[in-house]
Amino acid sequence: MIQSIITNKKYKELTSKQVKELLGFLQEREEEFALTANLDGITFTPEIPKTIKRHFTKFTLFALANYTLESLELHDGYITFEAGFGEENFGSVCKIPYYAIFQLSVDNSILYINPTATVDKYFMSEKEEIAQMKRSRSAFTLNR
Repeated sequence: MIQSIITNKKYKELTSKQVKELLGFLQEREEEFALTANLDGITFTPEIPKTIKRHFTKFTLFALANYTLESLELHDGYITFEAGFGEENFGSVCKIPYYAIFQLSVDNSILYINPTATVDKYFMSEKEEIAQMKRSRSAFTLNR
């Protein structure tokens, strides 16, 4: 039952809107916060070196404070911010769709949890999604 809700396009749009509004609220207040996001949905420009990225987990925590918070921009379907990574403080712009943000927290307390960030199909390319549907259909016809 829960899967039919969190995989629903309308629910994804609803949670994306909620995340954007919450981020706007925190930004207005100049409130430092942390977010955890699904790494599969994040784009780094420039790309993070493999020596740094290999230490990231599927759900990676980002602390937005100081310059990183100041660089936060809210767009229609995603946010961007600049951050430094690793010992060498490698600079990169992070682009994260709202639906990929799993958790928002303030002062180590959870403010919001977004289950759509756990739905794998949202992070598949169109080709991967078509291949997955074909595999599912094949499995269904074999089980008849």
